[in-house]
Amino acid sequence: MKIKGRWNYLYRAVDKEGCTIDFNLSVHRDQLATARFFKKALRADHSEVPRVINVDKNASYPPAIESAKEAGYLPEGTELRQVKYLNNGVESDHRRIKRLINHGLGFKGFWTAHKTIRGYETMHMIRKGQVTGPHGSYMEQVRFIEEVFGVAA
Repeated sequence: MKIKGRWNYLYRAVDKEGCTIDFNLSVHRDQLATARFFKKALRADHSEVPRVINVDKNASYPPAIESAKEAGYLPEGTELRQVKYLNNGVESDHRRIKRLINHGLGFKGFWTAHKTIRGYETMHMIRKGQVTGPHGSYMEQVRFIEEVFGVAA
């Protein structure tokens, strides 16, 4: 995707049931950005340690996985599969987000894009039934909004 006419990269992690684990918007698509995304996705409270990770054939994935194993975020037995068609689950889930981004007529700033995509991702997670809302007091609703969107209400 382009922000201010420059390419930026949207990393997304989806589990085998199609539930969104996490996303990251990055200016670069290199080993450092990939490793940062893996660290963020694997340290999330709702994610489990994967047995297999399916990715596309980007060269930054093997070194990032190795550094995650060395740092202890991934067990040594985790398999990395770089097969073009095994990544179809992520790509089909990614299709809805891409469509929303394309209809948005582009972004003028990185943080505006990040916050908008975070909203798109959250709404997509709610639509898929991954997120359940609070049933109770106003303070529970405020905590829920802070947790989902990452901002104070």
